[in-house]
Amino acid sequence: MAEHSVVFSFFLIFSGAAVLASIALYTRQPLLVAYIVLGALLGPYWLGYISDTAMLADISHIGIIFLLFLLGLDMQPSHLVQMIKKATWVALGSSVIFLGIGYTAGIFFGYTQTEALIIGAALMFSSTIIGIKLLPTTVLHHRHTGELVVGLLLLQDVIAIIVLLFLYSGQGDEGMMGLVKPLIALPLLIGTGFLLVKYVILPLIQRFDRFHEYIFLLAIGWCLGMAELAQYAGLSAEMGAFVAGVALATSPISQYIATNLKPLRDFFLILFFFSVGASFNLALIPQILLPATLLAVIVVAFKPIVFRYLLKTIKEDDQISWEVGFRLGQISEFSLLIAYIATSAALIGQEASHVIQATAILTFLLSTYVVIFNYPSPIAVSDKLRRD
Repeated sequence: MAEHSVVFSFFLIFSGAAVLASIALYTRQPLLVAYIVLGALLGPYWLGYISDTAMLADISHIGIIFLLFLLGLDMQPSHLVQMIKKATWVALGSSVIFLGIGYTAGIFFGYTQTEALIIGAALMFSSTIIGIKLLPTTVLHHRHTGELVVGLLLLQDVIAIIVLLFLYSGQGDEGMMGLVKPLIALPLLIGTGFLLVKYVILPLIQRFDRFHEYIFLLAIGWCLGMAELAQYAGLSAEMGAFVAGVALATSPISQYIATNLKPLRDFFLILFFFSVGASFNLALIPQILLPATLLAVIVVAFKPIVFRYLLKTIKEDDQISWEVGFRLGQISEFSLLIAYIATSAALIGQEASHVIQATAILTFLLSTYVVIFNYPSPIAVSDKLRRD
């Protein structure tokens, strides 16, 4: 089928999303289910109306960058450092456990040792998008539960970046330097971010704060500029965006910026979930259905138990430990990236890659259902649990 214009593609995506989202709301389903289903329906492996999923994935990546920027705007640096120190053991312990579980399951299903190891690596992380999108604003800003979720996700992001660096180093010629460079770059990026905010960004905001359009423009430029700087330094764009947000968090203007950027973030996140559905090769379902389903069930069932046990070791109470575990009971968008990079580097085959992708989609959906039926969230099924 011929490729359509970008405008027509956006018409199909957002008009289709509006229709399916309406059906989802009437049937009390989470909206992201509608976006993923629409992607599978319109993508190249079903109706084929939208075939350039790589372009959509690139565009939708901006949504993740804005999500991390807005998250940074809500985090006071002193609280963040304290929480990361406290949660380091939990993040490392859970990562090792799920690396072992994924590796064992991969070997059991007959994949090579390298494929099993990468499947295990994909199971280590929880989704920043799901974890934060399902947190009510009051919990994210003011509750200990929100601090724990954010601290663990950030530590997992750091571990994920290290895993991605190993995968990238297998494709390039930098060798050990490719791993050392980001470790040096991170503190430099943080220092640069705080200095630029103090001596450039805040003075500009104070001088031209009457021009709301300018504040909006400056915030987007600052976010994307730090994201690009982080990528240039060998880190992830998400990490740069988060540093950009944290550097601005102590300023009174941070909440104004956060409020105004949320609609832009949601626009790109719709594209992200659409591209997840559209990129999935439906023809491989018969080969991957059993391993992907088993892995998804293991993740959704055991992540809450593992997090509950590990959080108890740092003196967290039962109720908070279980809630954090269920909110982190899925694998991550980083897992999708691991699958794509490992496939392009010929470390894993298409079947193993799609096992990871299918597991990600299933855990996105299953864990979302668990959270919206049991905990406060902006898209909770019951009015009693719905919190913006």
